[in-house]
Amino acid sequence: MDDDTRLFEVFLDVQRGLPRQGPGNDASTLEALALCTGLPDRPAVLDIGCGPGMQTVALAQALMKGHITAVDLHREYLDELGERATAAGVAGRVEGLLADMTALPFPPASFDLVWSEGAAYVMGFGAALAGWRPLLKPGGCIAVSELVWLRPDPPAEAAAFFAEEYPPMTDVDANSATVGTCGYDLLGHVTLPDAAWWEDYYAPLEAKLPALRDRYAGDATALGVIEATAREIDIRRRFGDAYGYAFFVARRVA
Repeated sequence: MDDDTRLFEVFLDVQRGLPRQGPGNDASTLEALALCTGLPDRPAVLDIGCGPGMQTVALAQALMKGHITAVDLHREYLDELGERATAAGVAGRVEGLLADMTALPFPPASFDLVWSEGAAYVMGFGAALAGWRPLLKPGGCIAVSELVWLRPDPPAEAAAFFAEEYPPMTDVDANSATVGTCGYDLLGHVTLPDAAWWEDYYAPLEAKLPALRDRYAGDATALGVIEATAREIDIRRRFGDAYGYAFFVARRVA
């Protein structure tokens, strides 16, 4: 097993069993969805990088006649999504698909709405918007959340942290401009509240860390991943007013 594979396995273990794989909550999902005007009565929806599918179920419940195709690269997340959709009574309108977001197996103009929460960073915000645009029907909507600076003068420690962890990070205005250059009309943006970072993500993640430290005692590689996670949470706790996640909601220009 090479080092990258080992690191990723530990990362998955750290994330395993959480309600979400990143910041977000149902209220923010629904607030962003409300900006997606003009959807048909039975919209075809694609949720890219769905993780365990909390937002997928929220979309299915809100779009009562819609069909959601939820894509992720990890089978265990899709299995969790299936259980969640069944429990919510929407399994008949949610289809999980194992696929890579960079090579999605759909013909052009397949969807009325493309959705992605906290996953576009894998490709890069602009590359994701441009790459997923052909999947939308003319006039279809896209909603993508992206990490952004909320202040023009972030604290030096936070700036240094994200310069290492996510160098492309910019602000709402710059990302709004990127939306336009990628062939969309911006319909609006929604900034996630601080609670959306903690209730279903950082709080349960932080609660796991002591047991993980015990499980991986003596394993320097694993402990490095765990301590990096603790550092990320600490940065959020101390500098959360300086940055956040924002949904960018837009319509494909014909």
